[in-house]
Amino acid sequence: MSEEKLHSRGSLFFFNKDYISEFIYGGIDGAITTFAVVAGATGANLDTSVVIILGFANLIADGFSMSVGNYFSTKAEHDTFEKHKAIEYWEIENMREKEIEEVRDIYLKKGFNGELLEKVVQQITSNKDVWVDTMMKEELEMTKDERTPLKTAAATFLSFLLIGFIPLLSYIFAGVLSLSASSLFFSSCVLTAIGLAIVGSMKSIVTEKNKWTGIMETLLLGGLAALLAYYVGAVLEKMF
Repeated sequence: MSEEKLHSRGSLFFFNKDYISEFIYGGIDGAITTFAVVAGATGANLDTSVVIILGFANLIADGFSMSVGNYFSTKAEHDTFEKHKAIEYWEIENMREKEIEEVRDIYLKKGFNGELLEKVVQQITSNKDVWVDTMMKEELEMTKDERTPLKTAAATFLSFLLIGFIPLLSYIFAGVLSLSASSLFFSSCVLTAIGLAIVGSMKSIVTEKNKWTGIMETLLLGGLAALLAYYVGAVLEKMF
């Protein structure tokens, strides 16, 4: 799928492209943290039921925590933007000449001069909304994030649950599969690697990096987290 088609459709596969970054990073975090729980529990030789309980507890608690953090972060950005926008309106009303001079300086630095510069300044300052929008972008270098805090939080939470559920699949069907503890963990490793590879591939589309680089980075991060968790679990199991 070409980049032009991606933008024209406004989506990546079946995801709204405006929220795809939240889905990707929420999914990566969900898969890695849940798999780390599975690895730690396996290293400590805990029962399958305990692995499932700890895994689901992590999914709900960490997923909710991450989505709440995302909500407040997005909301803070919106509030900051609106605060500075209100300040710009006040300055236009109360410090008009100074603000006109600031517009003139901005476009003078861009190479405008003489009559053309004055026409640009006059055109911009004749409309308050255009004037404020210009000051927000050119002076403060701020643009409004059109995404809503609630939707970014929902995308994060949904992806955390969906992708974070993958490492638990083999344990949930352990009774049907009749596999040993080591086989269950191996199955979880394979499933998690596949999930991370898919999300890593999607991440490379968003970041416009090489697909294989995105996949390897994601797999490496997940592998390191799992390795640390496994040996921490093994050490603690021997200590206690």
